[in-house]
Amino acid sequence: MKTKINILVLTAIVLLSASCKKNLDLDQKGVYNTDNYFRNETDGVNAVTGIYNLLEQEDYISHAETTFDVASDDYWRSGDHSEDEAIENLTYDASNAQVRYSWTYKYETVNRSTNAIINIPKIPVMNEAVRNRSMGEAYFMRAFGYWRLMLIYGDVPIISESDFTNKTFNKPKSSIEEVRKQIEADLLKAVDLLPESYGATDRGRVSKGTALGLLTKLYMYWEKLPQAITTGQRLINNPNYNLAATFQENFTRQNVSSTEILFSVQGLQNIVQNDYTIYYIPRAWGGYGFSQPLQGLADEFEANDSRKAATLLSVGDKINIGDGVDDQTFTSSLSSTGFAFRKYAVFYPFGSAEGNGVDHNYAVPLMRSADIYLLVAEARIRTQGAGAGDALINQVRRRASALLPPVSGAGMTQLIHERRVELAGEGERHQDLMRWDKTGIVNIATIYNRAVSKAPVDQGKTVTFIRPKHYYYPIPQVEIDKAGGVLVQNPNF
Repeated sequence: MKTKINILVLTAIVLLSASCKKNLDLDQKGVYNTDNYFRNETDGVNAVTGIYNLLEQEDYISHAETTFDVASDDYWRSGDHSEDEAIENLTYDASNAQVRYSWTYKYETVNRSTNAIINIPKIPVMNEAVRNRSMGEAYFMRAFGYWRLMLIYGDVPIISESDFTNKTFNKPKSSIEEVRKQIEADLLKAVDLLPESYGATDRGRVSKGTALGLLTKLYMYWEKLPQAITTGQRLINNPNYNLAATFQENFTRQNVSSTEILFSVQGLQNIVQNDYTIYYIPRAWGGYGFSQPLQGLADEFEANDSRKAATLLSVGDKINIGDGVDDQTFTSSLSSTGFAFRKYAVFYPFGSAEGNGVDHNYAVPLMRSADIYLLVAEARIRTQGAGAGDALINQVRRRASALLPPVSGAGMTQLIHERRVELAGEGERHQDLMRWDKTGIVNIATIYNRAVSKAPVDQGKTVTFIRPKHYYYPIPQVEIDKAGGVLVQNPNF
């Protein structure tokens, strides 16, 4: 995706330069709108590029949405943001900034995607393979926008093509069942239209495997377990989406071509800012040091599990953060919990503002094949009984370390453990626990109440998970106010 992002960054550089100089004369090249923009293949491809570009927004995926996972038992929020503290302590309300930030970006994803879906078919001359791919990308990205809306807020408005054309954007909420059906319909179209893989010049675009992966996740959250097995198995059986040879390979600067990474935020470091690195690495190294892993997560890893060292920085560990100096040693002064996420530190240096970075490509994973392997294993266990997921769980474990003993007759306890250590810090834990709580597999209130003493400054705090209130976040109050009574707040807020 590096090529796509750089097109947009060039515009930002021009705008920045213009703001720093006086008497700069620029010739206006044109004024574009929906009626006159979609003229040729380049316009269609660039319109899709603009959808991907939203993933780089700080208040979308990389910060605002990862913050929702601080409610889990895996890490402490750190930082000085009161809105993050409220999310962690389950005391948030509809005015919470993190609840508000990414709503706009999710609907902007939906709107840009719908714009492409409506207009790309009208382009008179376009290579049909490129047209199909572009339509598939737009359908996937719209599904992804609705997926994040549904996961976080539950019932949300659906904006149809006719709504978009007629500019009917002030809509009441649709039921979560209707939203799931909308996501499913878009993903099924994306599966049909998208290619299985790409060459180097198009690396980073979503593929058929990306759509299959998200469709599998949808079916799991929908409790449609047989469909999850069938869909996920299509991905697992396709060598284009094989697990990487080692777990560590997914979190290196060379991971942009990994078959395991189904969906990612890609770019050129020091050209496009990588907010994942900024928020996860310690302040002394140029980051913000938010979301610090807890001892309980560290203890979850088994002996000889190489994923622990690849996931966490512990006191005494050394890491080359890529700033041209010797390895840095991780000390207790760098984290209140004694840990940081190594997964994201490897993408340092995080930006060009300090002038100390070296340009390099990066791909921050948003969805990996290992996630889908474990979801299919879970669906098999829950429909066929203990042991039915052993083969898939063991593929993930064997890839992690040959020294890890294989599971035999694994049930949900082993599956829950495997998802926790494999996907730590990737935004899955809180949502996993909530869907398992809804089906009675875990007691989320008990788990969260055990995690109340997260760091020295939080000793003695009490967290109370209230069902069903905390299954979803409130609709941002500013959106309720703008809707003038059309949009109704979620229950209990």
